[in-house]
Amino acid sequence: MKKHFTITFTLYVIFITLSFAGNIDSPAPPTDPASAMYKLEDVYNRFDTGAAGSKRTGAFTEPSVAPSSTGRTLDEIMNKAPYSDNTNGAIESDVQAGKTFWGLTTQKWGLQTGKAWNPAPVEKTGQTTSYASADDGATQKGVTWANPRFTDNGNGTVTDNNTGLIWLKNISCFGAMTWGQGVSSCNNLFSGSCGLTDGSQAGDWRLPNIKELESLIDYGRTNPALPNGHPFVGVQSDKYWTSTTGTANTEFGCVINMGVTASSAYAKTDSYYIFPIRGGQ
Repeated sequence: MKKHFTITFTLYVIFITLSFAGNIDSPAPPTDPASAMYKLEDVYNRFDTGAAGSKRTGAFTEPSVAPSSTGRTLDEIMNKAPYSDNTNGAIESDVQAGKTFWGLTTQKWGLQTGKAWNPAPVEKTGQTTSYASADDGATQKGVTWANPRFTDNGNGTVTDNNTGLIWLKNISCFGAMTWGQGVSSCNNLFSGSCGLTDGSQAGDWRLPNIKELESLIDYGRTNPALPNGHPFVGVQSDKYWTSTTGTANTEFGCVINMGVTASSAYAKTDSYYIFPIRGGQ
């Protein structure tokens, strides 16, 4: 019985071998242009630097030499790939509306679009004295000022750390002038003039709009109405032009009075001071 089983098994192996015998060469390479593909190096660079990469064009051809040392292993690629982070990973409500980001949480994995509403912060006025119950001096609502409020950059400019706006330090560089002259003088300001060594060029500076100039005002102070310890030189307790035009009469420009914290509009042919600015959103 054992001998019969051995013979049968041998014939079965021969039968299988004969049944599958034939052409054992690999199929012909694909010639469809759609077969173009990225290299592993491209995938690695995408994770590493965000590079777009480019697909290999033309039909597939077998390599004539061994892979070079610049190739990437799957382990190297995995080490660059992001991984889920449900503790610190951002979700749509964390990112500004319309901005794209790569979500790392398991619930929001992959490319996402932010939905967060980011309101513009309103700073405190600086007024600390109260004149009636629940007035500004009592509630002191608004975002707390940066400390220090200003940074003297040592190049003729001053940065307001509240807004990030950059102001000319030496305000006494300019005298009183008309609105049109003020717009032009600010726009033509450049490094080498008015004590500037910041490398700025004509066109970098401008006349601030009324909101920007108001952001400097300390409503708890007068003559001038600027925060205590400000580094500006030559500030007049007088009217300063803004680039904003009055809506009731376009022949009038909006003005801030640095002496008494008042704002109004005056004829653009009048002569007032200017406070040049650069930067901003």
